[in-house]
Amino acid sequence: MAAIQTTSAISRQVPVIFMLSDQTNKNHGPWLIIAAAFLWGTTGTAQAFAPSGFDPKVIGALRLLIGGLALLILVIRRKELGKFKDWPLLAVIVGSAFTAAYQICFFSAVARTGVAVGTIVGIGSAPIAGGLFGWIGLRERPGRRWFFATLLAIAGCAFLSLGGADIDVDLIGILLAIAAGASYALYTLMIKKILRVQPPNAVIAIMTCGGAIFLLPALIHLDTAWLFQPRSLMVVLHLGLATMALSYWFFARGLQTVQVSTATTLSLAEPMTAATLGVLVLGEKLNSSAACGILLIFLGLVILILRRRS
Repeated sequence: MAAIQTTSAISRQVPVIFMLSDQTNKNHGPWLIIAAAFLWGTTGTAQAFAPSGFDPKVIGALRLLIGGLALLILVIRRKELGKFKDWPLLAVIVGSAFTAAYQICFFSAVARTGVAVGTIVGIGSAPIAGGLFGWIGLRERPGRRWFFATLLAIAGCAFLSLGGADIDVDLIGILLAIAAGASYALYTLMIKKILRVQPPNAVIAIMTCGGAIFLLPALIHLDTAWLFQPRSLMVVLHLGLATMALSYWFFARGLQTVQVSTATTLSLAEPMTAATLGVLVLGEKLNSSAACGILLIFLGLVILILRRRS
């Protein structure tokens, strides 16, 4: 019940937070990416409060739809959409497609390989793909600190996911997890490209609405009876407004000053947050391997955030 009340409070605060200044200080970029990752990390905990019988595909589609519509209403009110001809149409379509592809590939990979392998390969491959695509697409060459921080964070994900878990290696599942990591890196790259010519609110609104359109077929012929319960509505609103609309509001502003490679590594704060909330909110036990994983991810994030002293 406390989590549901927290969800309601966050939902009421979203419009207020959205009205903050669009100007992003260069030093604030990494913190905004981490704030987005923290919100993404609440997804699993929120789903734990959903009633039995919920469908992850329906939740994924509604998450994009609610978040996208919330941002779309905001940008229309603020007259930020601009003219149709000023939008890079190809980048919008590609970004929207990969936004939807990430949802499908990641959840399908986890279903085939289990949470442990799916998380390691999917989330762990995203920073590597982000560094590669950022270098090729935007000429953002990762530095040595990024390599070291990414290595620590991926190792942390391995410890976090493998601690006491049963391993089930499935080749198709592995490929789906890699596709999920690549999809995440690619839609991040598309957001970064479009941010050069459009404001953050408009970019995220269009991308999430586009992703929702790609996922709408998932709602056909599926049981949605569980959705019309008060607890289900609160969970879906939290996922749409907090973990999608608000989180990507942070994410887009962070990307204005942060490289794609760095952003994908900082996003590994998501599994760290999910594991911590599992212990604090859901009463899950934290073994030594998982604790070591959280520490390694935290150290990797610190390396990227702290500026070198001259």
